[in-house]
Amino acid sequence: MNFFNGMKAAVVICCLGLLPSVVVQAQQAQQAQPAQQPSSAAAVHDGQHDFDFEIGVWKTHLKRLVHPLSGSTAWVELDGTTVVRAVWNGRANLAELETDAASGHLAVLSLRLYDPQSRQWSLNTANIKSGTLSVPTIGEFRDGRGEFFDQESFNGRTILVRNVWSDITAASCRFEQSFSDDGGKTWEVNWIAIDTRVK
Repeated sequence: MNFFNGMKAAVVICCLGLLPSVVVQAQQAQQAQPAQQPSSAAAVHDGQHDFDFEIGVWKTHLKRLVHPLSGSTAWVELDGTTVVRAVWNGRANLAELETDAASGHLAVLSLRLYDPQSRQWSLNTANIKSGTLSVPTIGEFRDGRGEFFDQESFNGRTILVRNVWSDITAASCRFEQSFSDDGGKTWEVNWIAIDTRVK
């Protein structure tokens, strides 16, 4: 072994001897740094009170498409009253719509339930004629607009249903229900309710 090769071997052996010490020091330095916690407070929205705007008594102007998904454009217009009450400290509410028309008395009950784990609402409705709850539409509010979806059977076909809350102010709001029979490519609005708060 010549002098230079001997020096290289000595340097390598020396470095290998220091390696465990360097690794331990790096691990200790990493453990000394505080773990980076994601700042989720701003990203996570607690929607428990997103329906608080609707608590109270409203005059409701209702437009209803008589035969959805049939090509018909025949609408009926009704005026009624909606009363909304909070339950479970705002994690649920109960809305009762009543109106009378030439076709008879219309009474619709809506039970809205908040899931704190998913931070989403389920909207469950029933009318006085059937007395059973519908398939719930599930969704949430973002930037003052609520969108809720479900899949259900209508006239023997499976369709998508979308409910939208919009134009929300202290004195009024708008609700629309739409159906889609093409997987959500197109939507047909079949129910429009404009609520005006009773002072």
